Amino acid sequence: MRRNFLASFSRSQLSASAATAADFGILFTLVELFGVWYVLATALGTASGAITNFLLNRHWSFQATEARWDLQAAKYAQVAFGSMLLRSGGVYVATDLLGLHYSVSVVSVSLLVGFLFNFPLHRYYVFR
Repeated sequence: MRRNFLASFSRSQLSASAATAADFGILFTLVELFGVWYVLATALGTASGAITNFLLNRHWSFQATEARWDLQAAKYAQVAFGSMLLRSGGVYVATDLLGLHYSVSVVSVSLLVGFLFNFPLHRYYVFR
């Protein structure tokens, strides 16, 4: 069980890194090149990262292709929506209330949400 946990955790972190690249690519492009409000850009980036992460987690991190993809996608959408709310709200609080630069807020909040919210729910709810 321990090895299985460590393997899925390691793979999920690599998948999250790929999803983060998609997420942050969208986020920073929207903010820096197009002047989109950072909170909206955070939500849109989160959505693009979620799609990337779902596909990688299903096929590689948790190797959960035996289950119906549509049911997994519905559960994943619930977790992704919660993650988007936590990230967007957390970035707002860290930036507007604590005075951090939005890029520092995004990275900090994303790490917290990823480790404490996303991974446990992906492993034990979505892809179990």
